[in-house]
Amino acid sequence: MLFKEEFSDIIISGAGPAGCSASMFLSKLGIKHTLIEKAVFPRDKICGDALSGKVLTILKAFDEKVAEEISSSPSIFNPCKGIIFVSPKGSKLSIPFKHEYKSVDKAPGYVAKRLDFDNFLFRKTDSPFCHCIESCELKSIEEISEGLKITIEQDAVKTAVNTKLLIAADGSRSLAARQLGGIKIDNNHYSGGIRAYYSGIKDLNEEGYIELIFLKNYQPGYFWIFPLPNGKANVGAGMLTKDISKRRVDLKKMLMDTIQNDPEISKRFEGAVLEDKIQGWGLPLGSKKRKLSGDNFILCGDAASLIDPFTGEGIAPAMLSGKIAANIVKKAIENNNFSAAFLNQYDKKLYNKTWGETRLSYMLQKLTQWPWLFNFVVSKASRNKELQKMITSMFDDVDMRKKFTNPMFYLRLMFKR
Repeated sequence: MLFKEEFSDIIISGAGPAGCSASMFLSKLGIKHTLIEKAVFPRDKICGDALSGKVLTILKAFDEKVAEEISSSPSIFNPCKGIIFVSPKGSKLSIPFKHEYKSVDKAPGYVAKRLDFDNFLFRKTDSPFCHCIESCELKSIEEISEGLKITIEQDAVKTAVNTKLLIAADGSRSLAARQLGGIKIDNNHYSGGIRAYYSGIKDLNEEGYIELIFLKNYQPGYFWIFPLPNGKANVGAGMLTKDISKRRVDLKKMLMDTIQNDPEISKRFEGAVLEDKIQGWGLPLGSKKRKLSGDNFILCGDAASLIDPFTGEGIAPAMLSGKIAANIVKKAIENNNFSAAFLNQYDKKLYNKTWGETRLSYMLQKLTQWPWLFNFVVSKASRNKELQKMITSMFDDVDMRKKFTNPMFYLRLMFKR
């Protein structure tokens, strides 16, 4: 076992975007810690693969050069300048992330395979302050007077380690989230997702616009096509777990039926090649508040159920949670206080940053349950430049997004010529 005692005070479990972000910012603050990961990099993670502008903002806060690496690596990170919404009736609405683009502007977002992006992030954790152990899994947690005693396993060898603080960033099945946070799957706030990689899809947007296609049988949810580098694409679908269960949906079968039989989509997949097996995963949505910390632990990323309930975005909130966790850890060390009362600062700060936007996304998710309304808005916006600009503003302006949750907005829209 390669565990080093001098790095044991702070342990991060999981080296996805949340865990890597926490590690990177802890190192930037000069705080020693151990990062454990049950896989060996590079490793895949099932995901939609979209990186919003928020991801770039967090990386710039760490190091401007890291963000520059992404924009200068188009063979790995495909630039994305906007979203194409397709209503259940087939109306299309192309919305850029910015009102205007200059030729020198860098894309505000990207699409990259998680195999590549997570490996990219993981390499940034290399630091004298981070002791990393791959192929190492958290097996058990015991609460003791000095903090936590955790058991980790590497190469079939188990080791017990005492730690003052565990940052759990080990995904939706996190042991700490269940045992310490008391988090259980709630089908009203959980989605199922399925992902496939294809090459040869026709009519992918030249500026990397991702496509959210709101087919009636997926609602509330959507079918997506996200362009990747080298003419490939991430193709998938997401749907609320409660509806999957209620309607007994086989998401994989429904995805293939869409690709093969939908009148418009099937044309684009003529001659397209499935590059890998179709895989599914669970999405713990951030549409209800949860306990994110306690005595000697902090939950980050999917372990904290932070995924945006409307867009399905999980990488940016995960990285934000890691960044905030690192700052709270610094305060905890300075005050030698790892109690639930002290670490609750993390919950407050994270929710202060995210809850307003997440709550609005949850309301927008509910609005998609009425296909007639979604058809109306997309059809109206496709002919109305002013409304298109308003939707573009949604991406950066939470107050603007509030308008779309106000019934009066739709009444005014109906009667405005």
